[in-house]
Amino acid sequence: MNIAEKTINYPKFEIRGRHVVDTFILLQLYDIGTRELESFGLKDAARHFGIVAGGEPDAEERTYLEGKGIQGAYVDDPAAFARYALEDVRETRALADLLSRSYFIQAQIFPYNYQEVIVRGQATRINSLFLREYYAKRHSLSDLPKTTSFEGGYTDIFVTGVERDVWHCDVASLYPSVMLKFDIFPANDRLGIFHGLLADLRKFRLAAKANLRGLVPRSREYQSLNALQNVFKVLINAFYGYLGFSQGHFSDYDAAARVTETGRDLLKKMVAWLNEHGAKVIEIDTDGIYFVPPAKSTVQMLQTGLGEVLPKGIDIEFDAKYPAMFSYKAKNYALLDHDGRLIMKGGALKSRGMEKFQREYLQRMIRLLLEGKPAEVLALKEEFTEAIRGRKWLIDMLAKSDTLQDSLGQYAKKIEASARNRSAAYELAMRSKRNYQPGDQIKYYITGTKKKVSSYENAKLASDWREDQRDENVEYYVGKLDELAKKYEEFIPADGGQAAKHGQGELF
Repeated sequence: MNIAEKTINYPKFEIRGRHVVDTFILLQLYDIGTRELESFGLKDAARHFGIVAGGEPDAEERTYLEGKGIQGAYVDDPAAFARYALEDVRETRALADLLSRSYFIQAQIFPYNYQEVIVRGQATRINSLFLREYYAKRHSLSDLPKTTSFEGGYTDIFVTGVERDVWHCDVASLYPSVMLKFDIFPANDRLGIFHGLLADLRKFRLAAKANLRGLVPRSREYQSLNALQNVFKVLINAFYGYLGFSQGHFSDYDAAARVTETGRDLLKKMVAWLNEHGAKVIEIDTDGIYFVPPAKSTVQMLQTGLGEVLPKGIDIEFDAKYPAMFSYKAKNYALLDHDGRLIMKGGALKSRGMEKFQREYLQRMIRLLLEGKPAEVLALKEEFTEAIRGRKWLIDMLAKSDTLQDSLGQYAKKIEASARNRSAAYELAMRSKRNYQPGDQIKYYITGTKKKVSSYENAKLASDWREDQRDENVEYYVGKLDELAKKYEEFIPADGGQAAKHGQGELF
């Protein structure tokens, strides 16, 4: 199964009269958009979503057994084993209830059952809708189109560093709106199914959103309607992606190119208008613009002005403003919202390829910058350096998790053919003698005493670490902290940072 940049193998079960849905896959799909999860293990996921032990009020009572101790507990402490197993079931049930609701709805829309709809890609699901309609009308299908490349959406960055009083606006459902406004549809859709489905789904979503008003947010009715409107939202936005889907019977690369070209032109018109009227545009991320507004601006003034440079049917939404924004590079930025919450976007700032201590350092460092306290960044670095040298952290802060993409056999063949470099995760997996599969995660740390070491030769499984026999490579991890801090030196003011304190933000 392909999930974003990953390909994973998974066991497929078929039970007559039942649908088998794996919460591991649901977590993978959830993380495509959020990139929030540190791992895809059940225990970590339960802690992330606040559903430890199925929502038990005292999370401290959750029974945890290490992998090596499960079999022993079965024999020596069957009561603890039973509690552990039951709490696993409760957390799995809670995860399923949280993450599977939208797929259950989709099973009622697409010609796939509940089990299958989850493992099918968005474009494949949309293609099934077209096939159903063409088969029902006994109409022939066109050949698959020839794959060609085309330019994507508009992303750009104009300002780096910290900016204050940042507003965000975007074009509501940019690509679907462009397709409907400018009649950009697949040329080989002779029955006009694409236009009808897109228009209907958009109408259904607006109706579902309208019905949400006045409902209690945590009520079952609200959750069902909200899941429904989110399904429609995802489907509507996936119609553009379908145009560039190589296995889609009605994909159209020329149409996809016209959609992105039109989207880029609309955003450039918006940027030009904002610049002409005294705004400071910071960054553009496909369909949205972050900017510092002109003095004494109001939402109504800007919405009216921007509306005059855009065609009717292309609607502008001002959804939020922020006390401060840290702009690092294109599609990598952080926002401080009106509740003091830090929102980080982009792989450079929140990649799971970094160890936990690096991610936490970045979060705290960027928060200090956004709160106007850059003078405290040096002390933060000293705090982290002291923690590493003083061995104050458990290994989870230093360990790294890698997901296996190839099977161990494929990895070995590539090494033999000099087609790739050796990897710490794969070397550990091969030495462990366990039957690791693509999609499995390996959590490890680096040992030794020198700053520069070969990671694959000095890696150990995190599960083998012992607090009473600490062997993590202090110099190696201090060096990684130094390299990370150096990347952000240019954003620390030379005067110690006497920046103005941020004000309170608010939603529009």
